[in-house]
Amino acid sequence: MNGRIVFATSNEGKMKEVRMILADLGMEVLSMKEAGISAEIIEDGAAFEENARIKASAIERLCAERALAGEAAFEGTVVLADDSGLEVDFLGGEPGIYSARYMGEDTSYEVKNKAIIDRLSGAEGEARSARFVCAIAAAFPDGEVLTARGTIEGRIGHEAAGRGGFGYDPIFYLPERGLTTAQLSAEEKNEISHRGKALRAMKELLKRKLGDRG
Repeated sequence: MNGRIVFATSNEGKMKEVRMILADLGMEVLSMKEAGISAEIIEDGAAFEENARIKASAIERLCAERALAGEAAFEGTVVLADDSGLEVDFLGGEPGIYSARYMGEDTSYEVKNKAIIDRLSGAEGEARSARFVCAIAAAFPDGEVLTARGTIEGRIGHEAAGRGGFGYDPIFYLPERGLTTAQLSAEEKNEISHRGKALRAMKELLKRKLGDRG
């Protein structure tokens, strides 16, 4: 499969996951920075899918403008964007779509994770149920936008554990494995993660849309 994909993120941890899963498409996968694109996008949607669509469509329009300006590298570029977050049932689904902005965008995840653990003080077992959600949107030059969703169920741990992953991974505990997602290898995490599931579903949509020639 020829062509290239621009993934609307500057998060290197996320890009590593994306490249691992989409590698067999045979398409070049670039971050916004690598593609030379910079944009401030207001994510004001009411759901993960809506925010992903907003980001993907906005960046696709920028790529189309660059192509029209004569930059051949941007011709036919497919833009992917995701919106993901942690839903904690005990907290009524918080932080949800505000996961990245929870307690302020500049607040470290070490502080955010401790705050969530503290808010669940006294909650045990199923009362600590939570899930990671990831919605991915793909915006195409013809104007079509496709979305895919992936989720993983777990619980909020009583303490942070593990140095892998990023974000809320150290407090997201998987009872069946006895580990947090931050304690999994990159390969293990991609196999079961919300983003991994959403990316694999999106990969199938891309194959059907673009033709599986790779």
